[in-house]
Amino acid sequence: MSYQVLARKWRPRNFSEVVGQQHVLKPLVNGLQSDRLHHAYLLTGTRGVGKTTIARIFAKSLNCEQGLTAEPCGECAACKAIEEGRFVDLLEIDAASRTKVEDTRELLDNVQYRPTQGRYKVYLIDEVHMLSRHSFNALLKTLEEPPEHVKFLLATTDPQKLPITVLSRCLQFNLKALTQQDIQQHLAYVLKAEGIEHDVQALVLLAQAARGSLRDALSLTDQAIAQGGHKVTLASVEQMLGNVPDLKLVQLLHACVKGEGSRLLELVEDIAGQIPDISAVLVELQRYLHRLALVQAVPQSAETLSLTAADKALAQQLPAELVHIYYDILSQGRRDLNYANDLRSGVEMCLLRLLAFRPAQIEVGELPEMTHTSAPAVAAVTAVDSAPEPAPQPESEPEPEPEPEPEPEPEPEPEPEPEPEPELEPEPPVNEPTAAPSGSGLEALLATRAALQEKKKPAVAEPALAQPEPEPESQPKPEPEPEPKAEPAPAHLPATELAATVTEPQQQAPKEFPQQVRTAAEVDRWAALIENLGLHGLPLQLARNSVLVKEGEGYRVELRQHWAQLLSDATVAQLQQALLESLGAQVEVVVQSAEQAAQGQTPHEIQQAIAAQRLRWAQQQLAEDPNARALQEAFAAELIESSVKPQ
Repeated sequence: MSYQVLARKWRPRNFSEVVGQQHVLKPLVNGLQSDRLHHAYLLTGTRGVGKTTIARIFAKSLNCEQGLTAEPCGECAACKAIEEGRFVDLLEIDAASRTKVEDTRELLDNVQYRPTQGRYKVYLIDEVHMLSRHSFNALLKTLEEPPEHVKFLLATTDPQKLPITVLSRCLQFNLKALTQQDIQQHLAYVLKAEGIEHDVQALVLLAQAARGSLRDALSLTDQAIAQGGHKVTLASVEQMLGNVPDLKLVQLLHACVKGEGSRLLELVEDIAGQIPDISAVLVELQRYLHRLALVQAVPQSAETLSLTAADKALAQQLPAELVHIYYDILSQGRRDLNYANDLRSGVEMCLLRLLAFRPAQIEVGELPEMTHTSAPAVAAVTAVDSAPEPAPQPESEPEPEPEPEPEPEPEPEPEPEPEPEPELEPEPPVNEPTAAPSGSGLEALLATRAALQEKKKPAVAEPALAQPEPEPESQPKPEPEPEPKAEPAPAHLPATELAATVTEPQQQAPKEFPQQVRTAAEVDRWAALIENLGLHGLPLQLARNSVLVKEGEGYRVELRQHWAQLLSDATVAQLQQALLESLGAQVEVVVQSAEQAAQGQTPHEIQQAIAAQRLRWAQQQLAEDPNARALQEAFAAELIESSVKPQ
């Protein structure tokens, strides 16, 4: 006997063998058991989910010689004839090839005649949405009031194309796409029954590629058996589907996060030689980041997702915010592929975008064995994952080496020299990134971004501190002393000294600031400390909207009540850990009302006050400028104050 494909060989023969679709089987079974049968049924759903199979089983249940039953015997002449496709009272019609109204009328001419062998004459019309409008009109009357011996079973993948008059005459059942777990379990059952060796991870890939269709999964399994030589192995399935191995995905993410552009392009070159479609890199990376996000949000889901030790280690090291940003960049990159010169350049640009948007202060643990084969790489990551507690410790120790923070340290040295020319001081943050990176232009862009976000604030601090001295109004204020601000800002000051330097300026926040002051870090010790903690995202926003208060031997961070929505366990934990490393003491984070909060302004409030004062000063300068007055007089012009932007 010739070979029969798995999709046909393992087609269910009764309702109990159907995989999933219980929401459809239950009403059909109950209707058969209670003899409450409708005359027309409409089964909808994507390809390969069981529409035609359920219709054939239902036809067997209607015509089984054992009687009307939800469990056809499968042994009588009617059941065998239906399984073999030679039952004369089951008329299977392919609407895609018989769309004309003449075909429909010829079909309806025989409806009036009673069945010859079975109990009911069953009309099974597949892809019914392909019928023409005239065919539907010819079918309407018969579909509404058919003879008692006729049942209509309609199947379609696109119910939206059906006329509403047809939908209203049928019982509609929407079949769902099968879950990956259901498909995977069924494939394991089939392969075990066939006596074929298989890898569990290979079945996971087949279930993903099937996209909810069990027929597609069985067809892919047939191909995988041929690909692997009567075995279903992970390597053969990856090669057949053109999937990127998880190990390569981990390496790609490591290269992006660590800023290794050359390593990233090497991996792309290696992957391009292994898969037929290079755009699959973005698809697989997106799917991989989705799994990492699930593990970060719900750690116990790691078991159901079949994650390796390398995946778990990477999920612990990458910030959740970065995972979501990378996912969005990949989504946009897939949309932009149509506009790229070619797929290869589009994929490379998307990956370089991941490289450009990496955080400046992120630390990712080294995985030295990842350059070898997949087996030792996973073993190496397993060793890292088995001891997650010591992992954060080595990260904090090598910080002085790759940490981008040491760059601000040499800045205070040259700044005392240009003190007589404070106006030229703000330029070093702009020029510095171009001279600092010795690698590629991408590193220069990253350095520029880091300078604009972090280094600019401590760099501008000194020129502002040199100016308050000649001003009599700002002299009595505590701001002139921020000149040693570069000293308390680092996180290594003693806790007692920091308590004296951080809490006092906040309780005596100035109402006016020198014109050279641009950031809160120049006049507030707590704001200066925040900029050196290495925080980002929600923990940084929480710190900027709070006040640090000395309380006994410890500290308390008081958050304004209207910013309480920033609080979460993960956010508070990150802030407390950063302050613990900086202050050497435990810090409590609390929400205080305006009456209960400690006196003083938060760094965010100070920054707003500085911005408002600079805007008023800029507007005053323009109002007093002789050139601006001349323009107003000559052209009867008016100064739009809302358009003024201080430099």
